[in-house]
Amino acid sequence: MSQIPADHRPTLLLVDDEPTNLQILRAILQQDYRLLFARDGDKALALAHSERPDLILLDVMMPGMTGLEACRRLKATPATATVPVIFVTALADVNDEAEGFAAGAVDYISKPVSPAIVRARVRTHLSLVRVEELRATRLQIIQRLGMAAEYKDNETGLHVLRMSHYSHVLALAAGLGEQQADELLNAAPMHDIGKIGVPDAVLQKKGKLDEAEWVLMRQHAAIGARIIGEDSSSLLQMARRVAEYHHEKWDGSGYPHGLAGEAIPLEARIVAIADVFDALTSVRPYKPAWPVEEAVAYIREQAGKHFDPALVALFCAQLPAMLEIKARWAED
Repeated sequence: MSQIPADHRPTLLLVDDEPTNLQILRAILQQDYRLLFARDGDKALALAHSERPDLILLDVMMPGMTGLEACRRLKATPATATVPVIFVTALADVNDEAEGFAAGAVDYISKPVSPAIVRARVRTHLSLVRVEELRATRLQIIQRLGMAAEYKDNETGLHVLRMSHYSHVLALAAGLGEQQADELLNAAPMHDIGKIGVPDAVLQKKGKLDEAEWVLMRQHAAIGARIIGEDSSSLLQMARRVAEYHHEKWDGSGYPHGLAGEAIPLEARIVAIADVFDALTSVRPYKPAWPVEEAVAYIREQAGKHFDPALVALFCAQLPAMLEIKARWAED
């Protein structure tokens, strides 16, 4: 007995209390999409929860629950909050549109509908969903790769969470915009990805490393840059800079290139402080955790030597926020 092939087309939920309007939308969209239909808000919510459509075309004026209320409920529920909603309505007043966008809709199509406009708007918003999904997947991969490297010499991987949030706070304090600060939040977990190429015996050694072991350990910055490679993504470009330069020092005594001062990329200077603060205040195979006061005193003392002095001042000013992050992702 032959099986019916699975329908892998994107799923659209069409909601309108008038059957004629549903038939019009069906004729426009049925060739390219799997379609679900609802004639009231309650049925629409039920189908949205059970079928998880990729996009919803929603009438505004319906008896009982209006489209506006249905949209608000969809956006208030985590399972359906990210599903884009396009209102299809005869209401064309600017205030009506504003109310629709306030309810969470991503677009408005006026009745009577144009087939070309309906198809174009649906394609556009499904493409945006795919772009966002790819972005979210990329971030997940970056975060997990960062944690994979951290597991080499840290039992929980919480270090990358703490130091990335420290970096985010410091980036905002240093005047980076929200977008750049968010990119650093997501790039910082890759700072030690190069440790994948360092022998476990070196990473997990209890006690100080000898000179030969330090040579191996210092290679992780260059290894990290090679692992991340060249990419057109601004996020991965930042991740590479962080991986390669976060062990450079303000006075030029760092590695792998011996850069000094502002020749070191700003994001790497930020991560350097965040990384050291978390390393000092955490248990490591070679040392116990330092008290916060001692760690902060050390960072102050290293201003102008290891660290950018202006960033050290900003770090100290943001210490309450840093301690909140430290407590939120504390080791068990």
